[in-house]
Amino acid sequence: MKAPLAERLRPKQLSDYLSQSHLVGESGTISQMIKRDLVPSIILWGPPGIGKTTLANLISKETKRSFFTLSAISSGVKDVREVIQKAKQDQGLFEQKNPILFIDEIHRFSKSQQDSLLGAVEKGWITLIGATTENPSFEVIPALLSRCQVYVLNEFSKEDLIQLLQRALKEDDYLSKKHIDLKETTSLLRLSGGDARKLLNMFELVVNSVDEEQIIITDQLVEEKIQQKTARYDKTGEQHYDIISAFIKSIRGSDPNAAVYWLARMIEGGEDVKFIARRLIILASEDIGNANPTALIMANNTFQAVNTIGFPEARIILSQCVIYLATSAKSNASYQAINEAQALVKETGGLSVPLSIRNAPTKLMKDLGYGDNYKYAHSYENNFVQAEFLPEDIKNSVFYVPGNNKREEQQRQFLKQKWAGKYKY
Repeated sequence: MKAPLAERLRPKQLSDYLSQSHLVGESGTISQMIKRDLVPSIILWGPPGIGKTTLANLISKETKRSFFTLSAISSGVKDVREVIQKAKQDQGLFEQKNPILFIDEIHRFSKSQQDSLLGAVEKGWITLIGATTENPSFEVIPALLSRCQVYVLNEFSKEDLIQLLQRALKEDDYLSKKHIDLKETTSLLRLSGGDARKLLNMFELVVNSVDEEQIIITDQLVEEKIQQKTARYDKTGEQHYDIISAFIKSIRGSDPNAAVYWLARMIEGGEDVKFIARRLIILASEDIGNANPTALIMANNTFQAVNTIGFPEARIILSQCVIYLATSAKSNASYQAINEAQALVKETGGLSVPLSIRNAPTKLMKDLGYGDNYKYAHSYENNFVQAEFLPEDIKNSVFYVPGNNKREEQQRQFLKQKWAGKYKY
């Protein structure tokens, strides 16, 4: 029985690797490391089906190092220790180079499992390569993260994926013998969600489902053969992005019923509880902000709670938070303010800080006028005095415009009172 197309088409050498030129191009970071045969412990961070496992294998092959692999889904601390012990023995018997230990989905390792890797990485018994689809800053313990270099693998472009399909038609022994006309690719690209492994295996499934000598791949044929237009939740594909979008927009739109429904879809689909909770923290600031500052506290506490509790009980905590956020007053004023400020920074560049509010820790700086005429707010009535805090070129610029809600209306009146004649509120 032949292997799946994605496996048959797996690159055999670094030059065959698709995209990621910033890592594996001629002057790419990983290419340079391989040339010097100096490979540190690495975390490869990128979306599913982007080639993290393949890249780890190629690093091992190009540097002629032993390769051990574990899956975080099925391995425990005992498995980690056994592999480390075997790597140590092999290193002592056969080679001086550190063996590579590849851990797929390292973000699924618990703290104790990640702790069990520290000694081996620190002492050079292994070179760790971890693969993750989640942000390592959140999912990898600081002690381990500090001992690894993090490299980001970018999503494939549409052109990359089409090139991959064309390579399959040309280079695969099985497909190259068939008469296949790749007429349309829109549905293949959409249903695969940018996952190259999924794209190739789906493509082969469609080809094998047609019992004709001449096979014409059209969007209609793909839709008919790939029964993926159901309501199921695919947390690695397009459904993932569509449903999280519907979830966020339902909360933003103050509809707790729709929000809880989409929450249930994600829970039933096996979505990572921390991913959901992180999105709630972002929403609490982006879409509610100062209309209800407690929303951010609620969302952050929810993240801490569900991270401790886990499923299934975490669903109750998530539901409470989602309903609270959906029924809260809304404002995107803080979000708009930072957008406006960043846009102006990009436009105007590094404008000088006014001398009056510069720090003056040395006599020379004081002699140059740093801190001159600074008005210390607490020295004035009601702890306030009008002063200039923006660079001269952009003085009087307004970034924060309070939203139309009770709490921010109070802020508007505060600002009007304090800054009358300077800022227009």
